[in-house]
Amino acid sequence: MAVKGTDLVKLMPKKTGCKECGFPTCFAFAMKLATGGAEVSACPHLSDEVREQVEELLAPPIRPVTIGTGAKALLIGDEEVMYRHEKTFFHQPGIGVLVADTDDAKEIERKIKAVEEMQFLWIGRTLQADLAVLQCASGDTGKFAALVKRAVEINDALPLVLMADSIDILLAGLEACGKDKKPLLYAVTEKNIDEAISKLGGVEVPVAVKAESLEKLSALTEKLKEAGIQDLVIDSGSRKVWDAVQDQILIRRAALKQGFKPLGYPTITFPCQMADDPRKELAAASALLTRYAGIICLSDLSEDVLFPLVVLRMNIYTDPRVPMAVEAKIYELNQPTDNSPVLLTTNFALTYFSVANEIEATKVPAYLAIQDTEGLSVLTSWSAGKFNGETAGEFIKKSGIEDKTKNRKIVIPGLLARIRGELEDELPGWEIVIGPREAAGISSFLPELAGKA
Repeated sequence: MAVKGTDLVKLMPKKTGCKECGFPTCFAFAMKLATGGAEVSACPHLSDEVREQVEELLAPPIRPVTIGTGAKALLIGDEEVMYRHEKTFFHQPGIGVLVADTDDAKEIERKIKAVEEMQFLWIGRTLQADLAVLQCASGDTGKFAALVKRAVEINDALPLVLMADSIDILLAGLEACGKDKKPLLYAVTEKNIDEAISKLGGVEVPVAVKAESLEKLSALTEKLKEAGIQDLVIDSGSRKVWDAVQDQILIRRAALKQGFKPLGYPTITFPCQMADDPRKELAAASALLTRYAGIICLSDLSEDVLFPLVVLRMNIYTDPRVPMAVEAKIYELNQPTDNSPVLLTTNFALTYFSVANEIEATKVPAYLAIQDTEGLSVLTSWSAGKFNGETAGEFIKKSGIEDKTKNRKIVIPGLLARIRGELEDELPGWEIVIGPREAAGISSFLPELAGKA
């Protein structure tokens, strides 16, 4: 729950005429603090105790945790809403693959390389997995350290989760990759928490916490927080899909709706331990993805499992307030000449990439004129008055396309055949051609049109 400015006012020093924070009064400063418009450090008169209290109140309901470093670092947590339509979800969950130290060398190399190399270009975005979960399945410290070293050799920038039952083995894995890699250490439990506190204090890497119930999980996170270990990722321990989904919902609700700090952390989940069939594992991963999982660990990476999962993730974690749009301009496809036709459509991203891909596949040189419709699709933009003969004509006149081609043919979407007359009035000298109703029709339509040109 967001802190109110009036709650912060009560903690202010209330020094009349001070203005050292840059604001005229303590009340104004508190209001700015509540909205993120000022830093606590701006007030020099807060005691350390009060400052800590204010920082605690201002802390996000779900703590942000970063795994790894550099451009490939994975940031999870720091979410604000239960449902994406309320605002948006900010930090998409990391998808990882389980790599055990009992796997053979070829299998280890294949899995780790797949995290980086298995990529899908979708609506102009590159979709892929994010991290490797390195498991000490052997119980052998040396074998686990060797796995960690090998993973770093294969991909030095890859975020890692180090997974072992022993704190000493985890520390050996951490030494093998280096603390500067900021791996996630999995996991602190009821059995080893005292050892973890004594050995992990000051290590400054994120730590995962696992328990058999949310009540026990809360107790563990509180104990670790008191010991100064605060970058936590939590695992409710459920390995049945419905139980795990329920736990994700309860954790999120407790943190956001009830302000319950002991559960205000991102989560890690293991679909790889919930199913022995790739399709069932995908179903479990999809359910957990839509219900707030911070990390999703798969048993393997295959295209038929990863592709639908990363597309679902992109859809869920795309800001619903911002249409997916591309830049409105003239795109040159297949090296067009001054005799190439012009195809006109909207700047809705899915429309653009569908049409562009079909044009490129035909190998026919063409210009693709993308009009700004504020990211709306063809029929939606037409019904909103943003894509019609008048707006399209104005765009074509200003686009500079008349200087690029002598071919005075403009192909409009078949769904909007009705604007043909309007566009002819706006663009005298141009021939308005009715194109296919669907992008898939371009494969046969465009070569035929080019043959007639």
